[in-house]
Amino acid sequence: MSVGVSVSHQVSGGKSTVRIVLLHDSQGKVLALLPSNYLLNLAGVWKHSGRHLQPVRGADAERFFGQPALRHESGLEKLFSLPVFIDMSLSEQRLLTIVEPHSSLTFHLPAQWLHDKATFSQFALSKEQIAENQPQGDDRAVITQAVEKFTALRIRQRLEDTLGLPALSPTVQKIVMLRSDPDASVDDLVPVVKVDPSLSAQVMSWSVSPYYAAPGKVQSIEDAIIRVLGYDLVVNLALGVTLGKTMEVPDDTPRGSIPYWLQTVYTATLAEKLSKKIPLEIRPNPGLTYLSGLLHNFGYLVLAHLFPPHFSLLSRYIEANPHMEASHIEKQVLNVSREQVGAWLLESWQLPEEVCHAVRYQNDVDADSPYITYARLIHLTDRLLREKGLSDGPTGEDLNGLIQQLGLTPAIVTEVMEAVLAAEDELHELTQIFAG
Repeated sequence: MSVGVSVSHQVSGGKSTVRIVLLHDSQGKVLALLPSNYLLNLAGVWKHSGRHLQPVRGADAERFFGQPALRHESGLEKLFSLPVFIDMSLSEQRLLTIVEPHSSLTFHLPAQWLHDKATFSQFALSKEQIAENQPQGDDRAVITQAVEKFTALRIRQRLEDTLGLPALSPTVQKIVMLRSDPDASVDDLVPVVKVDPSLSAQVMSWSVSPYYAAPGKVQSIEDAIIRVLGYDLVVNLALGVTLGKTMEVPDDTPRGSIPYWLQTVYTATLAEKLSKKIPLEIRPNPGLTYLSGLLHNFGYLVLAHLFPPHFSLLSRYIEANPHMEASHIEKQVLNVSREQVGAWLLESWQLPEEVCHAVRYQNDVDADSPYITYARLIHLTDRLLREKGLSDGPTGEDLNGLIQQLGLTPAIVTEVMEAVLAAEDELHELTQIFAG
C-alpha cells in the first residue's frame, strides 16, 4: 500500500477533510480523528476512553508532527501504532485526507488501513449541532440559564446583583457620565482624574509614553490631558482600562495564547487608525472605535469571573479546537459566549450603544444593528491581527468583502497595518502601562 504525504500551508476545511489531534495523559498518547471543521468534544473522548485525556500544547503538536520521519510510510506506521479514536461520522469514508493544523502535515490513507487499528465513537460536533443544543431567548435569558446550569447560583432580583459582579467605582461612574454628556469638557474631566490617585498615575504614564511622543516635559494632569492626550482619548483610555481591571485576567488561559492586554492595545490602535480611513458618510467615531477595541474581549474576563470551575475546561477545549471560533466552543462548554456576556454587562453599566453593539456583533457582521460598522471594523481588525500572530483565533478568512463594505481598499489596510507594526516597541511599552 502506498501512503501519500505532503505539506500544505493552506488546509481546506469540510467534512471530507479529517483533522488529527494528539491527546495525552499519564498513560501515554492517543490520536483522535474527526471532520476538520467539527469541534472535538473532550467529554465524549473521556467517556469513550475512560481516561482524562488532554490536548498537547500547540507548540508540542507542531514539533511532534513536524518530525521528518512522518513524511514517510514507515513513520506513519509507527505513528498509528498509538491508540486511535475515530469519530463515527467518518465510518463510511473510504479514503481519508488527514491534516494536522499546527504543523500543516497532510497525508492520505485508505480508511480500511485505520479501521484495523482504531476504535469508533461519537466525540465530534458540528456548529449546527452545537447551535441546536443552545438555550433559547434573548441574551439575558441565555446568560441566566447558563449561570443556573453551571454554577450554584439561583437567579433572584436583578441578574447583575445575584452574580456578584463588581460595582463600578465612583470615578468610573463619573467618567461614564462624562462619556455620555455631549457638553462635557476638559474642565469637567480634570477634577475627576485628580481625585483618583491610580487614574492620575495612569494618565501621566500614558502622556509620557513614547507612543504619544509628547514634546517637552509633561508638567501636570492638565498638561497631560490638554496638550498631549486630549479629552476624548483620556475618557476612552480611562474607561477601557478601569473596566478591564474590574475583573482579573484569568491564570489558566489557553496555552500559547496572546496576552490579554497585548491583544487589547493592538486591536484598539489598529481599529482607530483604520476608522480614520473610512469614508466620512459611514465613518465611525474614532474615539468610540478605540474604546470598542479596548473592550472587544471584555467578555472573556466576565466568563472567567462567572464560571471559575469551568474556565480551565474551556481553555482545554480551545486548545483542542484551534480551527474553530471561540464563540462556538464557549456555547458548547458554557451555553453562552463572551460576546453575549460582555455586551450585556457593558449595557448594564450604560456604556455607549456603539460600543455595546461592537462587542456583541463583532462575530456577526451581518446582524441587524444600527451600529454594524463598529462591529465590522472590530471584526476586520481582529482578523488582520490574527494573521500577524497578535490575536487569538483561526486564520485564513477572506476579508475582501468586509474591506469593501467599510469603504476601504487592500492597499489602505496594508498601509495602516504596516504603520501599526512599525510602532511595535511603543505599543508593547503601552501594553505594560495598561497591564500594570
